[in-house]
Amino acid sequence: MKKIIILAMCFLVGNIGFSQKMMTRAGEVRFEASMPAFEEIAGTNSTVSCIFDETTGDFVALVLVKAFKFKSPLMEEHFNENYMESTKFPKATFKGKLLNFDGKKLSSAKSSYDLEGDLTIHGVTKKVKTKISLALNAGKINATSLILVKPQDYNIEIPNLVKGKIAENAKVTINFVLAAN
Repeated sequence: MKKIIILAMCFLVGNIGFSQKMMTRAGEVRFEASMPAFEEIAGTNSTVSCIFDETTGDFVALVLVKAFKFKSPLMEEHFNENYMESTKFPKATFKGKLLNFDGKKLSSAKSSYDLEGDLTIHGVTKKVKTKISLALNAGKINATSLILVKPQDYNIEIPNLVKGKIAENAKVTINFVLAAN
């Protein structure tokens, strides 16, 4: 019985020691849908959570919609109440995988990988595929990416009055510094 317990403890400690999950709770997501000659439409959220598993390439992120900050409080209010309906849809998520990722090849030089998965915004889930850049810096992984999002694909209604002032594709950029948990 003692041998089984000791063996189980070694297995559990070994798995914890070799776990390759990296994470952050202070990731940054920037949303931008500005059109030339009109007021800037951009918000930043610096409280995004992300977990990246180096062994499998799994990549998961959670964004609380109300945490986006805009230059104008009125724009922030419209974003939350009229467009994103953040009381009804409080979070956006991405659940995906880096394709052909090999953690052993990660270095301080930026490496680009295909990232694909399910993006859920406003209660609607769509498959997306984009590029993500990773670089190793002082034991942490810097991850950056750009995803183009069409509001209509996620049932986000833009009134005709302002349609010409908002870009058809919103640019969503991510910047995460992931560390071992």
